[in-house]
Amino acid sequence: MNRKSSDTSSARLTRELGTFGAVMMGLGSIVGTGVFVSIGIAAGIAGPAVVIAVAVGAMVATFNGLSSAQLAANHAVSGGTYEYGYEFLTPTFGFTAGWMFLIAKSASAATAALGFSGYLLGALGVDVDVWLVPVALLGVVMLTAVVYSGIRRSNITNIGIVSITLGALALFVVTGSPTAFTDGAANFSNFFEAPDGGGGVRAVLFASALMFVAYTGYGRIATLGEEVRAPRTTIPRAIIVTLIVTMGLYGAVALVGVGAVGADTLSAAANQGAAPLEVAAQAFGVPGVSQVVAFGAITAMLGVLLNLILGLSRVLLAMGRRADMPTIFGRLDAAGTTPAPAVLMMGGVIAAITLVGDVRLTWSFSAFTVLIYYAITNLAALYIPDDRRLFPKWVSAAGLVACASLAFFVEPFIWGLGLGLIAVGLVWHRVARRMRA
Repeated sequence: MNRKSSDTSSARLTRELGTFGAVMMGLGSIVGTGVFVSIGIAAGIAGPAVVIAVAVGAMVATFNGLSSAQLAANHAVSGGTYEYGYEFLTPTFGFTAGWMFLIAKSASAATAALGFSGYLLGALGVDVDVWLVPVALLGVVMLTAVVYSGIRRSNITNIGIVSITLGALALFVVTGSPTAFTDGAANFSNFFEAPDGGGGVRAVLFASALMFVAYTGYGRIATLGEEVRAPRTTIPRAIIVTLIVTMGLYGAVALVGVGAVGADTLSAAANQGAAPLEVAAQAFGVPGVSQVVAFGAITAMLGVLLNLILGLSRVLLAMGRRADMPTIFGRLDAAGTTPAPAVLMMGGVIAAITLVGDVRLTWSFSAFTVLIYYAITNLAALYIPDDRRLFPKWVSAAGLVACASLAFFVEPFIWGLGLGLIAVGLVWHRVARRMRA
């Protein structure tokens, strides 16, 4: 095992976050694209059986969340599984995890930006086809500026965003439950039939892979390990609380959404304007609910975007410190609160991916790459010494098998592209190591 730690001479980020702040960061990372957009995408693949996909995604996320928690508790630095791979596995595994995280979460951030734009334009009645990408780019610029200002301001902004989002989703569930109860029997009747004529077990597993990604914001808590107070107790507690809240919320929203309007309506809305829950809320017949849901979705997407820029910049910071990426990205600002070059770089990368303009493509790609990332997370957790372990080994083993299996239920084009990018990354890693030898 490679026990080499990152350069201890590098400046450290300030520990600003307690348990509440860490939980809110986790919720801000999760409750956004996953519930407001990907449920609609997954419904188009699995039909009403999307509710099973939500549950399977939650189960896999639980295994991975516990592995992330005990890794972060034992090695509380910025970088997440990139650092855990170096600490408990090998430099190759560590680099691959960091590379996959940068690719996966950049795609997720672009999806969040496009989702934000779709909901905002829909609420304003503006032409989505014309303005979807420009408004998404504006969102990326705004949130990059917030993250650039430091963790404290980012945390305050995130708490406000998450509070609005949770309130909007609670209203969606409460006001939509009567309609879901009345129309649910019809909308759940062809349970395994997808709107596109597909469906079945393979479709449910593909949808599960997409829904798993919708839970993975808990990893942001571990990625910010260097900025959390009392990390050995705070990080596991925050991850567990975040997962419990999210599982209950996603399950309720999926049941109400499919029960009220059907999987075909959610799927069509996701493909056309990236605003499926707003469309579902319009069917409730309760004045003002769709507008509140749209506003909650707008804030949620911004919250996810903010937290992804935070997490991505911290991983790039860690990779810069080891010279796996250009060393300029390993630098902090004068106050020691922001990895300024890394923040600006990731904002630029996210903006470039946003130009794709296709939420299903960006989300499917992030599904494969993030599953590879968490497979390495679980593998690293298996090598934690028994006297430092918080949870039994079978938890990590189950997470490893689940991630490795689900990764290849996405479209062959996506996992082929993902494997190609892993190869490109490993070539770069070898070149970088030779350059600094």
